[in-house]
Amino acid sequence: MPTVAGVDSSTQSCKVVVCDADTGEILHRGRATHPEGTEVDPEAWWRALLEAGNGLLEHVDALAVAGQQHGLVALDAAGQPVRDALLWNDTRSAQAAADLIDDLGGPEKWARAVGTVPVAAITVAKLRWLAEHEPRHADRTDRVLLPHDWLTWRLCGGPGTPAEPVTDRGDASGTGYWSPAEGAYRRDLLALAFGGRTPELPRVLGPYEPAGRTPHGALVASGTGDNMGAALGLGIRPGDVVISLGTSGTAFALADHPVGDPTGAVAGFADATGRFLPLVCTLNAARVLSSTARMLGIALDDLDALARAAEPGAGGLVLLPYLGGERTPNLPEAAGSLTGMRKANMHPPNFARAAVEGMLCNMADALDRLRAQDVSARRVLIIGGAAKAPVVGEIAARIFGTPVTVPEPEEYVALGAARQAAWALAGTPEPPHWPLAAARRIPAPADGSTGRRIREAYADARATMYG
Repeated sequence: MPTVAGVDSSTQSCKVVVCDADTGEILHRGRATHPEGTEVDPEAWWRALLEAGNGLLEHVDALAVAGQQHGLVALDAAGQPVRDALLWNDTRSAQAAADLIDDLGGPEKWARAVGTVPVAAITVAKLRWLAEHEPRHADRTDRVLLPHDWLTWRLCGGPGTPAEPVTDRGDASGTGYWSPAEGAYRRDLLALAFGGRTPELPRVLGPYEPAGRTPHGALVASGTGDNMGAALGLGIRPGDVVISLGTSGTAFALADHPVGDPTGAVAGFADATGRFLPLVCTLNAARVLSSTARMLGIALDDLDALARAAEPGAGGLVLLPYLGGERTPNLPEAAGSLTGMRKANMHPPNFARAAVEGMLCNMADALDRLRAQDVSARRVLIIGGAAKAPVVGEIAARIFGTPVTVPEPEEYVALGAARQAAWALAGTPEPPHWPLAAARRIPAPADGSTGRRIREAYADARATMYG
């Protein structure tokens, strides 16, 4: 029985699943934590991968890595990091992003060039920050990789070996210097960002093209970004929109054509199958709930019951959930705000419900932005750590005004990486068919007026705070 492993190297942790290559049945699991912070020594990711793999990776037939997108891994001529990697949620590059937009002549030109308008999270903005603030590190940079590229390279041998650094079109599309529409790097944009420097970039592999083999002989697939991995793990089809509520919040869909949104809200990414994955990303999702639980002095698991104890609308409390700045809307310096406070509504259940409603109103705005780009949303799926609370799906159906599907909690990013590994192992034109997970389906309320009032109150609070 051939087996495959999928690695989800996320912001907070590394998860590994080992699966039957034919059926997708999960045979083993592993997990290890990553360091806190917005810059990390890439070696910590490698140590976590080995810990989570727990010796299992030496016995699989193939494996792949799906990693957090956009992070900047700058390497010297010997293949060693010149500094700690800058992660997607590091907002120090916000001004660099704004400057790059001006340098090229506006957001419309970026959208046409690479499908994405720079924000602080995007790799191209981090390169500009590095060039301006750490020129000695920039001068030493010989090669630029993404987190998943670096781990894939290490699995194949890494520095000092014949292994060639590679990436895939999905993760490459989040750099700001690879065009999904053209299927090619824009080295002119790389030079624009990096002060004229043009470091080496990884070769972009096709969807099931292998990257190499581990020292133990396992086939290593190209890997991809975490959102592309989740899409592959869920087996989404055109018409599906996924709302992923992890550390970040994302709304993404499968499309047959590239998307370029001049407002910058929708990133026109590629996916891991040869199609496209228009996506809206927020910085704040599950941590809105965990932070609220901590402030209320309760366990996160108790937040569900507490939020249920409040009426829809949270008695007039509105939480703007921008706890770590925000990417969409583009407010990198923003802070969270609780508005509408009155003596009568200052009760823990209302605060708990306002946190859930605020998080989901932000994601409802993201869903609207996808629809504005002619992305069909016939089915909305909700995944991620925050989706484990049943109240989240129920409130989402009310706020989105549409039925939602909540698949059973699972490591869908790691499953997507495992499915990609099985695809590379098979070498077939399409990925293997793995059965879909069981799911809970929640209908939208017949009367959508309450959901509309919640969103209107949220929009009013945002307009008051930020215009």
